[in-house]
Amino acid sequence: MLNNAVTPERGQIETMAGLSVQHSSRRSDCGGSRTLYDGSMMSRRGFLDALGAGALGTAAPTRPNIVIIMADDMGFSDIGCYGGEIRTPNLDRLANNGTRFTQFYNTARCCPTRASLVTGLYPHQSGMGHMADTPRLFPGYTGDLSPNCVTIAEVLKGAGYRTYMSGKWHVTPVNEFKHNWPLQRGFDRFFGTIHGAGSFYDPVTLARDNEPIAPGGPDFFYTDAIGQDVESNIRSNPAGDPFFIYVPFTSPHWPMHAIESDIARYQGRYKDGWDALRATRHKRMTAMGLVDKRWTLTARDSNVPAWTEAPNREWQQRRMEVYAAMVDRMDHNIGRMLRALEDTRQLDNTLILFLADNGGCAEELGPKAAARHIPLKTRDGRTVLQGNRPDLMPGGPETYQSYGLAWANASNTPFRLYKHWVHEGGIASPLIAHWPGNVQAGAITHEPGHLIDLMATCADVAGAQYPAARKGVPVQPMEGVSLRPAFTRKRLNRRQPLFWEHEGNRAIRDGKWKLVSRYPGDWELYDMQADRTEMVNLAARQADRVRAMSGAWDQWAARVKVVPWGEVAKPAVPGAKG
Repeated sequence: MLNNAVTPERGQIETMAGLSVQHSSRRSDCGGSRTLYDGSMMSRRGFLDALGAGALGTAAPTRPNIVIIMADDMGFSDIGCYGGEIRTPNLDRLANNGTRFTQFYNTARCCPTRASLVTGLYPHQSGMGHMADTPRLFPGYTGDLSPNCVTIAEVLKGAGYRTYMSGKWHVTPVNEFKHNWPLQRGFDRFFGTIHGAGSFYDPVTLARDNEPIAPGGPDFFYTDAIGQDVESNIRSNPAGDPFFIYVPFTSPHWPMHAIESDIARYQGRYKDGWDALRATRHKRMTAMGLVDKRWTLTARDSNVPAWTEAPNREWQQRRMEVYAAMVDRMDHNIGRMLRALEDTRQLDNTLILFLADNGGCAEELGPKAAARHIPLKTRDGRTVLQGNRPDLMPGGPETYQSYGLAWANASNTPFRLYKHWVHEGGIASPLIAHWPGNVQAGAITHEPGHLIDLMATCADVAGAQYPAARKGVPVQPMEGVSLRPAFTRKRLNRRQPLFWEHEGNRAIRDGKWKLVSRYPGDWELYDMQADRTEMVNLAARQADRVRAMSGAWDQWAARVKVVPWGEVAKPAVPGAKG
């Protein structure tokens, strides 16, 4: 069954969630032409659709539901439909019946990505030039969503959508203030965590709507709780109301926590180690058409030993087994959402987008780590033994480990570097788009896309108007373009390059050219058509191009309030809480 909603008449002004929204009479429809003309004329297809809808006792459909699902710290090659061996039948199903993007980009880190996704702006424009936990006095680095930006939820709510969120927020500091919690940013309902990390058995800052809550029963597992909440929202959404659901999982972000039966599915799967895994994935990705055969597989990270020389191989295998189980469990809960959409006859009228917030995470956790997100005790009273300890196998609630540099190197096959950096390993993300009849099934598109495009895409397919102001404060124009043409393998209407900055790491992508710098190093230039794995630096041979592109980056940086990293990295704001 398809959803439907009433579109306000031409010129009508609605004020919802503090936004002034100007509506037009244009109506979008996933089922074909249904344009109503003066004199009550409509197309033949529109007449037949309207007649059929009348026979069913419902109005004709207008706008799709929208569901955005995001993995946390997941590499480009991890899921099955992007070349991985991890069991992801539900994501594979979405890919087989939808379109995969090979050149979609995030912003290399948790908070900046989430801020960019929900606002359609570059992170610094939203106040999230770094992290919510490390606020600074610079306008682009407040660690809190700016008052002169709007969220997708606010824009779609203004167009009559129900808005729900289940998962990790991480775009405002954890303190006594709730001005930027999800309900204050356009969501009707919220279940999830405000902070950015935590135990999957006992997540810190867990909340429902505006109130902190404790985890449920003894079998509580955060990934399952997120999936259950999404399913509930789909099934209870009022009939006829389109909905927007934002689902930012915390999986597979550390700590490496997984259900034992899921881990068992991968026992022995990684006994051949990371070198063999990278080679196998690269071969599979090339055969799938995701990776050009001209692109050389990057060398193993120089800080990673050959698998045959690696110590503690049994423990190392277990780390990757748990990581795979975390992705597997996330996919299982995506399947729960799909069943709810099918049961309510709404799958065909729902745009689903799946992506990751950054590349694989190479962070190693030490034994003396202490932070808000690390519990001292398990819920049943056992001591939590944090840190990457080879004498302790990860997975259970009494552990708090990461999967580490070597496996992150494999996750990001065929690229180099990781979360934090803006070489391809840090910013390349899967993107699956699924919307029957509107997204080409089984297709691959090589059109570059970026997080900033998701706001424009949602507004486009929903027929929503992006506002000029929020609560009387002028709103910055969205930066991206709609991805909708790429859903049917058309070119995007992008007129500006794409830009990045995080912790002094810089990049600009203009057509096939990418200029990139690893802080505090020099600019490097790569031809993304011939060498997306960034192996052949052309900067010395094309000095004029480097000069022009670096000048464009400088102009962008000044416009969006980037500050030199050396200044940002100085001590935090006195008394700030993160």
